[in-house]
Amino acid sequence: MKSIVVLCLIAVPVLGQRKPGSPLDNLPKNIEVLTHFGERADISPDNQRIAFMGKSFGDAFVIDLKTRIIRCLTCNVPGAAFLRVMHLVTGDYILIGPEKFIDIRVSRSRDNELWFLSKAPGSKPVRLNQKMSEGMAISKKSLKVAFAETRAQNPDFPPGYSRLVTAEVAISGNTARLINHKTVWESKDRGCTIEAQDFYDNDRKLTFSCYEPGDKASVMGIDLETGVVQNFSKAPGFYNEPEGIFPDGQYTTVEADRQILQLGGKGGSGQIDIWKLRLDGTGKDFVRLTNFNDYEGWKASNPVVSTDGRFMAFQVARSSDPAGVGYGILLYWFR
Repeated sequence: MKSIVVLCLIAVPVLGQRKPGSPLDNLPKNIEVLTHFGERADISPDNQRIAFMGKSFGDAFVIDLKTRIIRCLTCNVPGAAFLRVMHLVTGDYILIGPEKFIDIRVSRSRDNELWFLSKAPGSKPVRLNQKMSEGMAISKKSLKVAFAETRAQNPDFPPGYSRLVTAEVAISGNTARLINHKTVWESKDRGCTIEAQDFYDNDRKLTFSCYEPGDKASVMGIDLETGVVQNFSKAPGFYNEPEGIFPDGQYTTVEADRQILQLGGKGGSGQIDIWKLRLDGTGKDFVRLTNFNDYEGWKASNPVVSTDGRFMAFQVARSSDPAGVGYGILLYWFR
């Protein structure tokens, strides 16, 4: 009796096939280059301007989207060493960074603090006397803000502890202060290090990043009225960091490494592209928006979404650079 051997050919993705060259040379029609330098964009609540950093530990700029005229916001500050600039609903700005640069580790963590910058011409940053970790959430509808604190800023905290705090910006002329501080969530250990991201649902809810060991992260959300916290990405072992919220509050943009399933590599914050995640709690509705990581050595990062939902601003970056470093701001027009 003869045996019959059947060979089943299963199609599997070929890993490690990233392309040579630059993603900027092959942009789709709905993506345009806005600036050829800069990083960490923030769209104004009226969608008329984009503020951004010229470089890490440097000056803040703003570009008018109609005229494309770029104006420096902090060039009157000798030795400016800021890391982020964000719009307040009043048209004023929040700056984040140290008073002066010492080194990357100390200046980005221990000495990271908040500053108020009035929109009045010639204004200089005013210290808000609040140290905090990484970036912050700023409402597009009110003067409500949120930020995280870790032991790096407060040595009285236990090792690995971080907390999420909400507050309000009280503005008086060219100065301001933070009021109504409230701790809304705490992480007891390094299993989840917090960073505030975006308010949504009329400031009743907030997304935040949960950074996990091994260069992984999860998209988290908290209901500020009930205190209920939810993991929206539900993808342990991957890097998923929320950055930018859609105006309906149903979706967030995410820096994610999910494409490594097809492209190969170890993943993590260096191998990311921008994805869109539905905040329905299933973690299943992920849609890839950019394909910069298809090119060897490149990534797309730091997305923000306009309040009318028509476009997204983000940056082109190198996979080998620290988080936040960018080489130009781009616009992504949603079809």
